[in-house]
Amino acid sequence: MNTEQDSTKLDEVQDTPCPRIDYTKKSDGPPLYFPQPGDELPAQPEERMEAIGPWATGRVNFTPQDGLTGVRPVVDRYSVTSFGAPQWRAHNQKFFKQSDEKIQEAQLAINNAKRCVERSYKEADKIQLKSTDNLKNRANEVCRWKTELEHLILEITKEIELLEAEHRRVKHSLSLLTVPESIAGEFLQLRSKRLESDLIRDEVEEELTKEVALCSEIRDLLCRTREHIEMQLIELKAAKVRMEMDWTDKTDAYDIDSRNIQLKNDSPIILWKLGATRFPAGQSTPSSYEHYTRESLTDAEAAKQRSVNLRLTLDSTYKNSIKSLRDQATRVDLVLSQKIKLTEDIRLQLEKELLRCLHELANTEKSIEELRHSTRGLDCVMKVAQTRLANRLQRRNVESCRDTSQFSLVEEVKLLNERTSAMLAELKRAEDTQAGLVKARSDLEREIIVKRKTLYIDKQRGQLLRSFYPSTI
Repeated sequence: MNTEQDSTKLDEVQDTPCPRIDYTKKSDGPPLYFPQPGDELPAQPEERMEAIGPWATGRVNFTPQDGLTGVRPVVDRYSVTSFGAPQWRAHNQKFFKQSDEKIQEAQLAINNAKRCVERSYKEADKIQLKSTDNLKNRANEVCRWKTELEHLILEITKEIELLEAEHRRVKHSLSLLTVPESIAGEFLQLRSKRLESDLIRDEVEEELTKEVALCSEIRDLLCRTREHIEMQLIELKAAKVRMEMDWTDKTDAYDIDSRNIQLKNDSPIILWKLGATRFPAGQSTPSSYEHYTRESLTDAEAAKQRSVNLRLTLDSTYKNSIKSLRDQATRVDLVLSQKIKLTEDIRLQLEKELLRCLHELANTEKSIEELRHSTRGLDCVMKVAQTRLANRLQRRNVESCRDTSQFSLVEEVKLLNERTSAMLAELKRAEDTQAGLVKARSDLEREIIVKRKTLYIDKQRGQLLRSFYPSTI
């Protein structure tokens, strides 16, 4: 506190005290207006002054005894002599003593006041320094908590940004997950257009079905993960809002205490503030203040840690999901390649078999033509034999004999009939075989078409569709 100027003014006033009269000082004797020796004895006038006389006009207002003792002198119409000279001098001494006592009391009071002012200024300076130190300590404590809140708010803000990036990543992953789902579903629809004999539930269809189920499971997992991220974002933002409100309150409190620390006795903004010493009902205690701040920091730190753990879980979820999808896609591609290779092999074998069938069909047709010509070649021989027999039937009488020639011609006709029947039977069998070969050729050609359709679906359409399968990145 600045008390030097006030102390100087007070000292200037006190440097000119009223002079003290020492009435006890004796040189040749006490002053004549002070009590003299013998004043305590009864007065002995030189001439008796009667109460009534020619020179003392007036009336007597005292007894003769009063006149003798001098206590009540004579009173006339010219003067009032209520007291004697000793009483006058004693009266003078009384007022000087009274004045001296009052001056001493005033000087003592002024000295006491000076000492009180000095002590009050010292105590005021001391309590003001102590209050300033307390304000500094409190401001440092508020600044420390404010700094911790600032750091944690920055960390929470970064964590919110990272979690929002993860949220966008999950949404992007969900949109990208439609690609393998659509690829697997479209491939299944394409394979449903295979022709009769190849329309089976093979390993490729089983793996594609597993891939669709895996995509559905991963979609459910990503949806739950997105919900967890949204809930965690709400928790982080609530913690951030709470800390920002606390940080704002602490910033205002720090600014207020900083202004209070800078206030001096000569500051132009100090004023009388009525009711400043009241204690508001909603004020907190140091323990509740620290508990509230620590609770805010602890809750925010716990929310941040849960967010970090969630992001770590997301990384493992992504890695596992991507690995599962890629493994399943690899298995699909592997069994698809095996199926395509197997289909190509059987198609090649069918084409070779078709060539054999066509070659055999050509041979059969050639053989049938040869058989037909062979049967027509026996017709002439049969005509010769039958003509001979018919000519021999024209013999008459005894010449119509059953000779060896007759039996030989009959045997020839019989043999020719048997050979012709055998050749016709073989021709019929060859024609049936030809029909079987034609049917086999037709079946082989259709089966080759089926296999080519399957290869078209699996190889040209399916593998092309699988080439658009998203990469790990």
